[in-house]
Amino acid sequence: MFERILVAVDGSDGALAALDLAVQIQGKCGSEILILCVYRHYSLLEASMSMVRPSEPENLDDSMREYAGSVVESAKKFAQDHGAKKVRGFVKSGQPARTIVGFAKEKGASLIVVGSRGLGDIEGYLLGSVSHKVTSLAECPVLVV
Repeated sequence: MFERILVAVDGSDGALAALDLAVQIQGKCGSEILILCVYRHYSLLEASMSMVRPSEPENLDDSMREYAGSVVESAKKFAQDHGAKKVRGFVKSGQPARTIVGFAKEKGASLIVVGSRGLGDIEGYLLGSVSHKVTSLAECPVLVV
């Protein structure tokens, strides 16, 4: 039924609930779980306007990529601790909803599972949540938890 399940994670409780449900589905279908964390690219202008001034400045994209990687590793461990067998993790940069949908298509996901509310900023409240955008853009079924 669901050969490949894509779970988008951002470290939020909603993302963990989505992952937990995906693990349960995997137990019934024998699916492969693909865990994806998308981080947003920050321009040099945005970085220069930041009020945070570390003593040793580093590339903000590198920091975001590293954080996203730790979110994926934590999610993989959570999934495996809850009985998941086939789990792979990925990190991508881009606009979250479009990147999730594009990745699902690229990997042949037969289901996308997302949390209803993640760690998005105020933009999510004004322009619509990532989960809402994914449901309207995806070509495969989307389960919002």
